[in-house]
Amino acid sequence: MNIRSALENTIPISQFNRGLAGKIFEEVKRYGAKVVMKNNVPECVLLSPEEYIRLLDETNDARLLAIAAQRMSQFNPSTVISQEQVDQELGFTPPDYEDTDSIEFE
Repeated sequence: MNIRSALENTIPISQFNRGLAGKIFEEVKRYGAKVVMKNNVPECVLLSPEEYIRLLDETNDARLLAIAAQRMSQFNPSTVISQEQVDQELGFTPPDYEDTDSIEFE
């Protein structure tokens, strides 16, 4: 981050006290996050709701990837069982799977 970017993306808290919140929020929506400074110390970060949700989704995806990688590191192919074995153990038959094309798994 260069000095210009840092200056453009920081806002003194006093601007909120001067009634400029609407303008600040519009800048956040248009140009991205802003750091609110109080007594020359970062106090908080303003994000648009869309950016906040994007960051939450990205964090969640990273957690899921870490879990999957950890599980795959312990994967043992000799412990895998076939669909037929699962069906036999649980008593499922092919008609039980009819009308399941519309079900989505994530």
